Amino acid sequence: MSKPAKNPLSILKQVYGYDRFRGKQEEIINHMIDGGSSFVLMPTGSGKSLCYQIPALCRDGVGIIVSPLIALMQDQITALEQLGIAAGAINSGMPPGEVFRVKQKLEKNQLDLLYVAPERLVMPEFLDLLDGVNIALFAIDEAHCVSQWGHDFRPDYKALSLLAERFKQIPRIALTATADRATRKDIVERLELEKGRTFIDGFDRPNIHYSIVERNNPKKQVHDFITHNHPKDSGIIYCISRKKVEDMADWLQEKGFNALPYHAGLHAEVRNQNQNRFLREESIIIVATIAFGMGIDKPDVRYVTHMNIPKSIESYYQETGRAGRDGLPSNAYMIYGMDDAAMQRNWIENSEAPELQKRIEHQKLNALLGLCEAAICRRQILLEYFDDTADPCGNCDTCETKPETFNGTIPAQMALSAVFRTGQRFGMVYVVDVLIGKVDDRIIRFGHDQQSTFGIGKELTKLEWQNIFRQLVSRNLLMVDVNEHNGIKITEKGFSFLKEKDSIHFRKLSKRQKTGKPRVPRKSKIELGNNLDQSLYEDLRDARQQMAKKRRVPAYVIFHDKTLVELAKIRPQSFEEMLEINGIGEAKLKKFGQTLLDVILTA
Repeated sequence: MSKPAKNPLSILKQVYGYDRFRGKQEEIINHMIDGGSSFVLMPTGSGKSLCYQIPALCRDGVGIIVSPLIALMQDQITALEQLGIAAGAINSGMPPGEVFRVKQKLEKNQLDLLYVAPERLVMPEFLDLLDGVNIALFAIDEAHCVSQWGHDFRPDYKALSLLAERFKQIPRIALTATADRATRKDIVERLELEKGRTFIDGFDRPNIHYSIVERNNPKKQVHDFITHNHPKDSGIIYCISRKKVEDMADWLQEKGFNALPYHAGLHAEVRNQNQNRFLREESIIIVATIAFGMGIDKPDVRYVTHMNIPKSIESYYQETGRAGRDGLPSNAYMIYGMDDAAMQRNWIENSEAPELQKRIEHQKLNALLGLCEAAICRRQILLEYFDDTADPCGNCDTCETKPETFNGTIPAQMALSAVFRTGQRFGMVYVVDVLIGKVDDRIIRFGHDQQSTFGIGKELTKLEWQNIFRQLVSRNLLMVDVNEHNGIKITEKGFSFLKEKDSIHFRKLSKRQKTGKPRVPRKSKIELGNNLDQSLYEDLRDARQQMAKKRRVPAYVIFHDKTLVELAKIRPQSFEEMLEINGIGEAKLKKFGQTLLDVILTA
């Protein structure tokens, strides 16, 4: 297919309807156009897809996009077609006749972008087909799936290293929103991107409000949260089991909410139907296990609720990142109970994973528990986990309502000293036993009952010490060494804390943990902005829904909420003025411009 323009900024404006690139987009795109390979880490909603779509449109040939999201490929292709981009997919869910037609288009150079699943890409016959095709680039989406250190490892991704050998001259780009330092290193090595460039564009999602509350009548907590904050919005509720998913969905339906279940135990037809309704309709709540959500492109999910803790900060970050992809204010609301940790640890220990993998998962769970129990800004902890930084955000529960804290300087010094004097190779439980002066054969055998730190922490309970240790890990003063059987080690920051004699405050064990009294959730202020004609905005939403139904596509494929908000604020009076609205390019203006203009002029 002929390319619309070779200039990336012209494509951004004419095709996508945006005036300028964000963050590192332009630098990444130019690097790819020049034939360079790269690893890209950008937060959800920051426009990762443009980093390979625009270079594919600028370079000769077709862009091959490797994605594990077979169920969502057609929606992605539909959205691209609305922009005037020729896109196709080849996957196991397609009938043979359709696969044949897509292959014909591929061979005739009639596609700009082709989406394939990793297991399809590495099939010998498919690789032979690609040998005869003019390829612009390879894009590997959800690249954390390639790493065993990542939170969603998929064996099919391991074989993608062959691209570096078989297609040496073709640039490759690996993209993810979720990867800590070890995962990033693993991705680059496994995909042989060492000679390429690494682009890290931060992790912050400033539009998301983070709140973690202690469990007390969780159904009522979720009901009150939705009623107070999002009565007409689309949202996702994550539950820990299939039974809890169905129970919660039924209960919400009884309360008058349009809630649908989603889990692997449902018939495939029901799962697909519920997912499609969530994507295509508004005001739908999907209640799901974590099997739902990766790659969900629905931009107007206004909240993500966890009824139990996930398994890691990476999982939490990715799952909450499904809210507010359009940049508008959104909520991440998690209900936390102490039994969650025990359940997660039990799953880790009873899994068939190798011991190293189990230690990795324990370390990740400890970091998540530290986030739950933190006394400081939750966003700061999230970003520091990914080696990013931020000032206190003012947009999380701990910033808005400061938790009760205590001066933990002396207990922190005791804890770090105990870790040091026991050799920085024992786990948290062991070091706590030393601090409280527990006498057992193991402590005597290693001689730690003779250390100066033995029994110096008797004034605190074991539960209180565990609370302190988790917060020391979350504050990066201690780390868990997965290569040394979960041994606790002092970080560089921890040694600096001791040397400089810094002070530190910790969050107290909550009243809920001691007395059962719950924390009342704070109502978040979710507003679309000032000077918004709410009536016009609702009329534009109705018009968008009608256009979407006519074309049998999700409403967001027509326009994002953010575009409608801008239309309702600015009220353009002509096609020329509409082209100045973000999200309206030439193809969409031609298809939908008159309908929108009629709504605005008659409002």
